Amino acid sequence: MSPQRPKPMPPRGGAAGAAPAQSAGARLRDAYNRAVTLHRSGRLDEAAELYTRILKAAPGQPDPLAGLTRIALQRGDAAGALGHIEAALSARPGNPPLLVLKAAALAQNGEPDAALAVYDEAIRAAPKEVKPRADKALLLQRLGEFEDAEREIRRALKRAPKAASLYRMIATTRKMAKGEPLLTEMIKLHGDKSVTGMARAELDFALAKSMGDTGQHDRVFRHLDAANRAIRTAQPYDIAQRQTEVEGLIKAFEGADFSPIESAASEPTPIFVTGLPRSGTTLVEQILASHGDVASGGERRFVLEEAYRAVGTPGRGFTPLADLSHDTLADFATRYREAMARVVPATSIVTDKSIQSHLILGLIAKAMPDARLIVVRRDPRDLGLSIYRNLFAPRTHGYAYDQADIAAYVATFERMVAFWRDTIPGRFTEVSYEALVAEPEPQIRALVAAAGLEWDEACLKHHEGARQVATLSIQQVRQPITTSATGGWRRYEAELAPMIEAFGREGVALP
Repeated sequence: MSPQRPKPMPPRGGAAGAAPAQSAGARLRDAYNRAVTLHRSGRLDEAAELYTRILKAAPGQPDPLAGLTRIALQRGDAAGALGHIEAALSARPGNPPLLVLKAAALAQNGEPDAALAVYDEAIRAAPKEVKPRADKALLLQRLGEFEDAEREIRRALKRAPKAASLYRMIATTRKMAKGEPLLTEMIKLHGDKSVTGMARAELDFALAKSMGDTGQHDRVFRHLDAANRAIRTAQPYDIAQRQTEVEGLIKAFEGADFSPIESAASEPTPIFVTGLPRSGTTLVEQILASHGDVASGGERRFVLEEAYRAVGTPGRGFTPLADLSHDTLADFATRYREAMARVVPATSIVTDKSIQSHLILGLIAKAMPDARLIVVRRDPRDLGLSIYRNLFAPRTHGYAYDQADIAAYVATFERMVAFWRDTIPGRFTEVSYEALVAEPEPQIRALVAAAGLEWDEACLKHHEGARQVATLSIQQVRQPITTSATGGWRRYEAELAPMIEAFGREGVALP
């Protein structure tokens, strides 16, 4: 969730027009604008610190409280988000944008019914606004209520027929039929020259999906390439930064002793599921979370944040693992477990689909020897196609909009996993997506055993669960396992030539 544009912050106290009050108000507005800029650039710690300083100077201001809410949501701290947003609503009761934030916090806190009720409150307060309806529809999709979600989206489209993101939301979760009115509307809107920028990109993603659904495969990449070019222009990305990050981590971990530290394990015990986006990590996490002894933690940022707190960051450089004290490693494990316990209380075993945790597998294995580590792998060509045809949240997965960059990013994953395979053999389990969908039951039984669990038949019925799914796989994981998503790259082999050639240059092995 990206922060909204800052609103002017009125000075608190003092007579209107008084110079000291104006000066204080101007300073607060400048500080708030700086905090928003830091927030948008991903510097969450600095933004949170500045929001907090503003609140010390002017307690109860709803805008910095909303900023802290968004940061807490980005970090997966739903309880903290709820505290901030309730304080903001005390100052600005019934405000629709704040109500939408509260609903998001409730949803993340595992209270979807309460979240839906707050979305309805926001819709009543601002019936002409699209965002409350769109966000409510997204939650309904995550809950598997696809027909209710589409009805809500169609209500929003009546008020904003050029809101291309709404068409993409529908196209993402169902198969489009050739000649249906919705597709006709999308094609007509694509011809409207006033639809530009991000809106056109979203429409192109929706049309690319629809062209594939309707068998018009020769038109898929016409829209996909246009959409990806537009996003890349709006969100420039330098793959060298990721390559430098991986090189720095390998250098910091090379030659270190990965023997587990002696520390008393505390709950919860995590099962980490990691891999590249669109590799099947959501499917694997949902299978394991279907087990009666396991709670779903979803996709969290905690483990990488706490790891980088201990070993450094890509910007500052990494400290060699050999130089980290026992207390630093123990503190990393404790802080992580405490963060997860706040998200999923009263549980002893929890899944954590932190896809970036493949960067720090050895650190996890050393500091949390009770943790189970699962790495999901998929044919890079199918993986790359799936990445290229999807739109990710702003300022995430910036490599996804260029075929050569996707290949280079996959190469960094392969290099990191190969390093861990050599360095901590036997400490993690690799799962093949293709094998899993080809032979579900034996593969699921092996997966459950690798996670250190007794067998539970519920794992074979993972798609029947009612959990929220907050990833791009919201529709697929609610279906029985099939092989329909394997080998899809072959239909577009010519269009994927830049990526396939880049895999060769990057040394990525192809099946």
